[in-house]
Amino acid sequence: MFGRIRNKSKSGRNNSEEIVQTGSYGPIPPSADAVKASLNEIFSNCCDFILREIACGKNGAIRILVAYIDGFVSKNELNQDVVRPILDFLANEESPGGSSIYNRLTDCIVVNNDIHEAADMHQAVDGIISGEAVLFIDGETRALVVGVKAPQGRQVQEPDTETSIRGAREGFVENLLTNTALIRKRIKNPNLKLEMMHLGDRTKTNVCICYIKGLANEAIVREVRERLKKIKTDAVLDSGIIEQYISDNRLSLFPTVGSSEKCDKLAGKLLEGRVAIFCDGSPHVLTVPYLFVESIQATDDYFDHAFFATFMRLLRVIALTTSTLLPAMYVALVVYHHTVIPFKLLLTLAASQQGIPFSPFVEAMLMIVAFELLREAGVRMPKPIGQALSIVGAIVLGEASVAAGIASNLMVIVVAITAVCSFIVPPLLRASMLLRFMFLIAANFLGILGIAFVAVAVFVHLCKMRSFGVPYMAPFAPLTVNDLKDAFIVVPIWAMITRPKILRQQENVRGAKGSQRQEVNIQQ
Repeated sequence: MFGRIRNKSKSGRNNSEEIVQTGSYGPIPPSADAVKASLNEIFSNCCDFILREIACGKNGAIRILVAYIDGFVSKNELNQDVVRPILDFLANEESPGGSSIYNRLTDCIVVNNDIHEAADMHQAVDGIISGEAVLFIDGETRALVVGVKAPQGRQVQEPDTETSIRGAREGFVENLLTNTALIRKRIKNPNLKLEMMHLGDRTKTNVCICYIKGLANEAIVREVRERLKKIKTDAVLDSGIIEQYISDNRLSLFPTVGSSEKCDKLAGKLLEGRVAIFCDGSPHVLTVPYLFVESIQATDDYFDHAFFATFMRLLRVIALTTSTLLPAMYVALVVYHHTVIPFKLLLTLAASQQGIPFSPFVEAMLMIVAFELLREAGVRMPKPIGQALSIVGAIVLGEASVAAGIASNLMVIVVAITAVCSFIVPPLLRASMLLRFMFLIAANFLGILGIAFVAVAVFVHLCKMRSFGVPYMAPFAPLTVNDLKDAFIVVPIWAMITRPKILRQQENVRGAKGSQRQEVNIQQ
């Protein structure tokens, strides 16, 4: 879908399209006519490109070109802050004087705070395609880039993918500046750093690195910068593309880069010392390093009673284990280890298996695949239809399968419990789906011994994984006793004195027991 840029064509000659893409436009011509000809050539066949010439001063001696993309800029701001002041203040100007006019525009005429200089045509074109208005003055080899962008995208609202009972309802949107403002609103600290860069040779997508200086490990911040700079591709349309490039274990089933749409959740991760990556056009913000224990954490855990939060977190662990192992355990017990099944339950199993033409393994595979098809159809279809399809389809399919003698009652119950449990831990939904098939195949050949082999292999794989140099299974492997306060068991928020040791740059303390959490002092 997205190919890499090549410097030369197959014939060995430079491709003219790629020369234009690299931005080798040269300096800004001093003549307004030459600038107009150059811009019309660059933006040829672009119906939304607007190039307006303003003739002001006595007898129209001063010529100024205003270039912008229609729909990107706010025309009211452009007219009130740029065009009208120019016409009013330069109405009686006699001499064209390029440099003097340029300085007057910069210092006292253009009524806009977001203004900077474009030294060549490449910077000017970047300003135009980024949604800003660019002013070219006849006789001047510099241009003024004025920020008059119109608000783009949807309004801030609660994300559908991460709902919470308590906490903020605000979620990130597709506008990068809106997302950074939402974080600034929650972390009012000058140490919150935002570093901007552009990714994608053709899309020039704005990507922002966000971290708190003094809390984030400088080595991790440098590693994030280096990995982002190594991304060489035509287009970056979503943060998911960035995630695939910067992940440590690209072929692993488990995510090593976090993603979130909730502002309060991201603010909490930044305050722990993590680094966030914003991508313009995507409401999903990436966080690194990402640990396995984060998959069972939820924002509600920190706003509720510690006992209830601990119970819910243990429930998520049980649900994750159940969704991954339950079908495999059922097949292993029925096929290989039926002697460990209680006698009355064994009678029920035998009665339910009568008339079933498939083995338990094939039966489980068919039912799980059918459930995954229903789930995927419910996600891809329009929301009202998808919900009805997933609910009605599951009920009808389960009853019809039992009535037709294709699946047993107990298998339908097992698959139903597996399906419910798989939705409790969304970050590992895809990983648990594939692991479910792996455990099921192993159980069919070796029973519980096969499940044990696969479980050990998965555990060893998890212990070997790293996320930006941080052990993926921390704080369990390596064991960090102080960080277990926010793992399977949640201690009260006032007892979380220290930040995660595995992420700390230095020994920092958030506050004494029972006191308000304090900001870390940065050593200059």
